[in-house]
Amino acid sequence: MGAAHVLTGVDCSLYVLEGRTPEAVVFPGSVEEVAALVALAGEEGIPVMPLGGGTNLGIGAPPARLGLVLGLKRLARLLEHEPGDLTATAEAGLTVGALQAELGKRGQWLSLDPPGAERATLGGVLASNASGPRRHLYGTARDLLIGLTVVGADGAIVRGGGKVVKNVAGYDLPKLYIGSFGTLGIIVEATVKLRPRPDVDRLVVARFHDVKEAGGAARAIMASDLVPAALDLVAGEAVRLLGPGGEAGAALLIGVDGILDQVEWQCAEIGRLLAPLGLAETRVLDGPPRDLAWRALGEIGRGGTEDVAAVMKWGVLPAQLAEMLDKGAAIAQRNGLRAALTAHAGVGIATAVLAGDGAHGNAVVATLTEWRAMVGGAGGHALVEWAPLAVKERVAVWDDPGPAARIMNGIKARLDPRGILNPGRFVGGI
Repeated sequence: MGAAHVLTGVDCSLYVLEGRTPEAVVFPGSVEEVAALVALAGEEGIPVMPLGGGTNLGIGAPPARLGLVLGLKRLARLLEHEPGDLTATAEAGLTVGALQAELGKRGQWLSLDPPGAERATLGGVLASNASGPRRHLYGTARDLLIGLTVVGADGAIVRGGGKVVKNVAGYDLPKLYIGSFGTLGIIVEATVKLRPRPDVDRLVVARFHDVKEAGGAARAIMASDLVPAALDLVAGEAVRLLGPGGEAGAALLIGVDGILDQVEWQCAEIGRLLAPLGLAETRVLDGPPRDLAWRALGEIGRGGTEDVAAVMKWGVLPAQLAEMLDKGAAIAQRNGLRAALTAHAGVGIATAVLAGDGAHGNAVVATLTEWRAMVGGAGGHALVEWAPLAVKERVAVWDDPGPAARIMNGIKARLDPRGILNPGRFVGGI
């Protein structure tokens, strides 16, 4: 490996997680080195935690032991780009931002926009199934993956899928690793589908007096002939990130892309459609102002910055979102906290950020517990995306998986019989 790529002792302090310090941090420079390290760790019974850009490192239960942190930042090459086939193959440590920049030189892009694209790596995005507002139209990583190279728990290099879009032979095993958080194997390379870059990309910010009006507007958009690329609800403290807006208490963000005539028609149609639904103000953003608005919302609450006390993600039916955001804000206020709320209106995924100057742990725990009960009562699910260790010790990170736990544990036992890959951090203690 070379001494420069192996950290031990006090040098591991930058990689402390949930109060645990790694026994070593290593940065392999090839797929073969990753395989050799994992095989060695398996022989010695040392747990291995893969690390990309660290943007989703806060997700998961606290590890019982943080053995070997395996950083993939040196595996950061774009291996192949076939513009004619609209495909690309890249190493897992390549950041999404760097990948998009390279693809953009040929007028193409990977239609994923996870928060923190400058830090988020391709492997990390796949392992956490991270996505952003454009999942409304373009889907998630699961929809864009064609092929995958993974290092198994025994050090074997396993390749699945292919390098062409029309690849339908056999079981689609690569998708098993999407969203597995490194518990089944370490993603080292991936082949993905691309799209041509749209000619025009604009953001319509529509403000409303309350979240119920904004929710009704979202339903109207989805029932119309419009085809937005993104459709996000913004409520609570998060509205402030959009700048001054009078007394508007909620907003609907509609991303529109495509050819110029089509985009201009959709922007005009959005204003006409929403005018009788309580629309207080509308703005159309392009260029840097558009990017700044999306980036501000994507970064809200990430990494426990400033006075953020906890971050929870909800999954409910899209028709329930406005009601959940309204109730969630009221619960936080009743416990003396503030809530910044954003949601992908078309898919039913919300991010709820708790904040408060010197927030008391009991209030945070009470709010998260009430939020989980509220979401569960609506038939949805909740995940503590980030919280201090003291809070995680009192509030479960994941919902109870129920009967699915038996199947998940069976898969884990087959692929990682020694239990060395990121153990204990995933659903059901996997």
